[in-house]
Amino acid sequence: MRALLAGVLLALPWLTACAPQATGAAPEVRVGSKKFTESVILGELVARLGREAGARAVHRRELGGTTVLWEALRRGELDVYPEYTGTLRQELLAGRNLRDDAALREALAAEGLRMSAPLGFNNTYALGMKEAEAERLGLRRISQLRAHPELRLGFSNEFMDRADGWPALRERYQLPQREVRGLDHDLAYRGLESGAIQVTDLYSTDAEIAAYGLRVLEDDLRHFPAYDAVLLYREEWARRNEQVLAAILRMEGLLSEREMVALNARARLERVPEPQVASEFLARELGLEAGVRSDSLGSRLWRRTREHLFLVLVSLLGAVAVAVPLGVLAAKRARVGRVVLGLAGIIQTVPSLALLVVMIPLLGIGSRPAIVALFLYGLLPIVRNTAAGLAGIPGDLRESAEALGLPPGARLWRIELPLASPSILAGIQTAAVINVGTATLGALIGAGGYGQPILTGIRLDDTGLILEGAVPAALLALAVSALFEGLERLMVPRGLRVSQGRTA
Repeated sequence: MRALLAGVLLALPWLTACAPQATGAAPEVRVGSKKFTESVILGELVARLGREAGARAVHRRELGGTTVLWEALRRGELDVYPEYTGTLRQELLAGRNLRDDAALREALAAEGLRMSAPLGFNNTYALGMKEAEAERLGLRRISQLRAHPELRLGFSNEFMDRADGWPALRERYQLPQREVRGLDHDLAYRGLESGAIQVTDLYSTDAEIAAYGLRVLEDDLRHFPAYDAVLLYREEWARRNEQVLAAILRMEGLLSEREMVALNARARLERVPEPQVASEFLARELGLEAGVRSDSLGSRLWRRTREHLFLVLVSLLGAVAVAVPLGVLAAKRARVGRVVLGLAGIIQTVPSLALLVVMIPLLGIGSRPAIVALFLYGLLPIVRNTAAGLAGIPGDLRESAEALGLPPGARLWRIELPLASPSILAGIQTAAVINVGTATLGALIGAGGYGQPILTGIRLDDTGLILEGAVPAALLALAVSALFEGLERLMVPRGLRVSQGRTA
């Protein structure tokens, strides 16, 4: 145990070096984007214009969804992100009857936020299906879906719950379909192609509509409002950075719907990186110098590895520091132990994505909520194994320790914890491996790590990018497991390893 504590102390300087460092005194603009291609491209355009104005632009790309970005902007963790007027009216500021942009700006001002003029295109929701399937069934309008209750519908997870999404659409059109699934927007196109689903929600500027040969069903009851693309930004940031804001607002009216479809196609279908797509567009439209520095595979892996290790190690060290004493308490006090193990077990059952989102209002986005979530998930195996290891110490050994006249604290440190160390190490090993896998979800709230290329790969249907995150994560889990095997051989006598074994 002393060796373990010494390792913790030795790791602290390295962890500090892995943490993000503040740099420079230049004005800063923190840009956010949602986890779909168009939002990422718009975020890159904002970041590029900010850099041209001399600002240090940080793009927190592919965050989990509308609520994540909205809360981050209100908390001051983002300065600007692209949004849509329909989303503002129907989702974020629902129930306020904001009929025009003037009313919308007034409502935003009450939140300390401002909105740009429209960027030039309307990216509304639509429903679509394969052209051949629609032709076979004679479907051209959404209202005609009423006659086909057998159709399999698959909608993006956000659309399933939005105020302007599936529940309202079903009620407005009186649709009878009951086989409706929620899935990732980018996976829905593959679902249509394979026949797993027959109808899905589309963004009207999606390049995949033409590429996959889809028919957009007419919204004959005019359910979907206009979704004019705009930029949301913080009032307080705007006052301090007028020059940067002026540069960013050059995007107003710059993008037509046709141009946005072309940019989406360049990224989604031609696999051109979004920074390059944004740079080429600004060079063509505004005469800005094109040029994007691309990281090598090695540098990307090293950066993601440092981010991932930071999340895993900090959360694991915190879990060890809290869970081992809780495990001791659980072993010494049976009633308290049942409560402690019960609470840790309940935390373990909470879906990781839900836990991350719940923490955003408290801790914001980035590494902090991810570390706290991983810390909570690491408690149960360590508490349980610590308690089990102490409870499994043979009675004659306890009696011998008492006969030596050692006080309780000395018995715990000198005899009981060393005897329980194989079980404790097994619990820490289990927690570490769990954290390595779960930490990939941290990318959804801007924590980085191996989850970032996985998210991008899913969005772009790029197996290479998915493997760029998945393979290192798997190798790291194997390395962590092997490390703890080595620690056990180093710290635990052979006879004790054989006699006590593992309880994990």
